[in-house]
Amino acid sequence: MTKQKSPATTDLSDAHPDLVRHAESIFADYGGRLAFSGPVETLRVPDDNSLVREAVEGEGRDRVLVVDGGGELTYALFGGNLGKLAEKNGWAGVVIHGCVRDTAELAECEIGIKALAAHPKRSEKRGLGEKNVVLRLAGLTIAPGEWLYADEDGIIVSAEKLD
Repeated sequence: MTKQKSPATTDLSDAHPDLVRHAESIFADYGGRLAFSGPVETLRVPDDNSLVREAVEGEGRDRVLVVDGGGELTYALFGGNLGKLAEKNGWAGVVIHGCVRDTAELAECEIGIKALAAHPKRSEKRGLGEKNVVLRLAGLTIAPGEWLYADEDGIIVSAEKLD
């Protein structure tokens, strides 16, 4: 699996001010890669990470999985086992609008992982949620197929791939 080099969000923001949208600065880094980018796949899930597991079990093809957990801070939607699966299956990164757990394990995964916070409680597993939907989170509207760029300075989104 080849890991692409991700351009700096600051450089892209400066070079393409009319093309990029900026996420609110609410996410923390949990993965072993701080800079990542790729086309977006989206999920909207309640307190259930079944679709998250299903997604990362599939071929990532250097995409970024964006999961809207409603900003809930009372359980985790993503943990160490899912991080290892996402890395193994070629995902560039995962952005969770909610919590993660197993943070020491996630830090060892060679993918980007951003989330609001960490929480030890796991989510339910009932198969609930929606795939490939337009999300509204962190001051952004994010659609499947758009490009997400993330690094230590934040997250930006564009309708098209940027160089």
